[in-house]
Amino acid sequence: VQLVESGGGLVHAGGSLRLSCAASGFTFEDYAIGWFRQAPGKEREGVSCMSSSDGSIYYADSVKGRFTISSDNAKNTVYLQMNSLKREDTAAYYCAAAPTTCAEAGSTWYEVTPGYWGQGTQVTVSS
Repeated sequence: VQLVESGGGLVHAGGSLRLSCAASGFTFEDYAIGWFRQAPGKEREGVSCMSSSDGSIYYADSVKGRFTISSDNAKNTVYLQMNSLKREDTAAYYCAAAPTTCAEAGSTWYEVTPGYWGQGTQVTVSS
């Protein structure tokens, strides 16, 4: 099982980035898949997830209206388009897949086991 993230980097406040997560080794449609983040000294935060099985989508309040999650099931890839980035969005972003649905698990969907996490990609937003 692999979740390989890409697309992180350094961006000015107000800018945009798109994260990608290529998944392999499990049935993509059977999992909630998406992103959580962790900034230094802060707790993990579920950012967004989507579930093909029930069509549910979750966004943290802190990113609603700015971030959009999408997927290409043919490529087993999930994306996170991040617009209007703020300094407080600076964090390591992790792709995760969990055996649940976003509607069922809510903000901590990524902690449902047994699931999978990627290695993370750093997003840094400068002023």
